[in-house]
Amino acid sequence: MRRTSARKPRDDAALVAVAHGAFNAVGGLWPLVHLRSFEWVFGPKTDVYLQKTTGGLLFCAGLAQLAAAADPRGPAQARRVGLGSALTLLAVDLVYVPKGRIRPTYLLDAAMEAAWIAAWLRCGAGRTRAARGGPGGRVRPAGAGGRRRPRP
Repeated sequence: MRRTSARKPRDDAALVAVAHGAFNAVGGLWPLVHLRSFEWVFGPKTDVYLQKTTGGLLFCAGLAQLAAAADPRGPAQARRVGLGSALTLLAVDLVYVPKGRIRPTYLLDAAMEAAWIAAWLRCGAGRTRAARGGPGGRVRPAGAGGRRRPRP
C-alpha cells in the first residue's frame, strides 16, 4: 500500500520559503559578521563594500522570505523573492567563475542556487496562483475569464 502525503502545495511552498529564507539570511550575514572567514572560502575582494552590500541585501531578502512564510499569500511572495535572488546569484556564479574573476568555490553556491530554483519550480506557480484566486491574488468576477472571443 502506497502512502500519500497529506501536505498541501501551500505547505510545501511555506517550507521552501522558510528553508530558503534561512539560507539567504545566514549567507547574507556571513560577510557582515566575519569577513575573514568569508574571504578565506570565497577569496579576497578589492571592494569590501560590495561584499557587505550584497550580504546586507541577501540578509534582507532572507528575512522577507521568512516573514512571508506565515502569511496565507506569503509563499507566493517568498517564491518571487527566492527565484529572483537565486537566478541572479546563479548567473553571477556561472559568468564570473569561468572568467577567473571569482573563485571556483562559487560553483558550490551555484549548485545550491540551482537547487533552490528547482525547489521553487517543484512547488509550482499555477498552484499558488490558483490558491490566491488568480493573478495578483484577486478573485475574478464570474464571466471575466482570460479568453477573448474571436472578432467577427
